[in-house]
Amino acid sequence: MADQHQETLAKSALELAKSLKIVFKNFAILENALVHRSFINEHRNWNLESNERLEFLGDAVLELVVTDYLFTNYKNEEGELTNWRAALVCAESLAPVAEKLEIEKYLFVGRGEKKNYRSKQNILADGMEAIIGAIYVDRGMEEANHFIRENILINLPIILENELFLDAKTSLQETAQKQWKVTPEYKVLKEGGPDHNKWFEVGAYVNEKLMGKGRGSSKQKAEKEAAKSAMEKFEKK
Repeated sequence: MADQHQETLAKSALELAKSLKIVFKNFAILENALVHRSFINEHRNWNLESNERLEFLGDAVLELVVTDYLFTNYKNEEGELTNWRAALVCAESLAPVAEKLEIEKYLFVGRGEKKNYRSKQNILADGMEAIIGAIYVDRGMEEANHFIRENILINLPIILENELFLDAKTSLQETAQKQWKVTPEYKVLKEGGPDHNKWFEVGAYVNEKLMGKGRGSSKQKAEKEAAKSAMEKFEKK
């Protein structure tokens, strides 16, 4: 069965490389980028590590390329550029790029993770970062830079036009201060999962009233999701 998975993985990496129009020297690196930890947890005989190390590297490469582009092309203050960069590299922005490139059909993900939309979004974003890491390792910074500009930085005009760079927590705080002159509070409601795959559920409170809930792999991510949920309620009113 492991050999069968290996063959399928090799085929997926080859097809993805063709789809991205990138010629890899070492396909094993791209294969590694496609393996999510949840798949390995369900297949203990798998002889590859997960894509987390490549994701770690790709995240740094992505941030550097985006930072350099913003610094070179815009004279705005540091705070504004930071918000623009965050909007470009967040999961909410990377997941649609991954969907457009049809990355999902090449990823090896555990069955349990495929059912949760929020988890799926994070997995797609993480997969994008791992692929960027693989491109950087195999083809170098020039190719990684080109890939990021062609697929991610092209979304900057839309982000600026629609002010998508405003962080949900910042928006919630501004709304709460304006309407009630209070600061939102965040409380952990639940947490669980093994040490290597923890999750947190956080509530966003305004005037001691629960306005939104969010779940994430860290308290910070859960707080952002809770703030987003709270803002959606305010916008419907």
